[in-house]
Amino acid sequence: MSGDSEKYWYNLTTGEVEKGFESPAIDRAGPFDTAEEASRALDIIRERSRAWAEEEAREDGGFSGGSAGS
Repeated sequence: MSGDSEKYWYNLTTGEVEKGFESPAIDRAGPFDTAEEASRALDIIRERSRAWAEEEAREDGGFSGGSAGS
């Protein structure tokens, strides 16, 4: 698994960007391809979470009273 050990991680405890497995997994977010991407980890996580929530809401809305396959 040398691939992920060469990537960048955001340390959720310290707020630092790290390369490889410097900190315990519970403290890391990632992996990211670049240090710049890792430094934006919290924004990226928020953006992805918002997109997933919106997608889930659309899917849930599709099951209420719609006529599928008419």
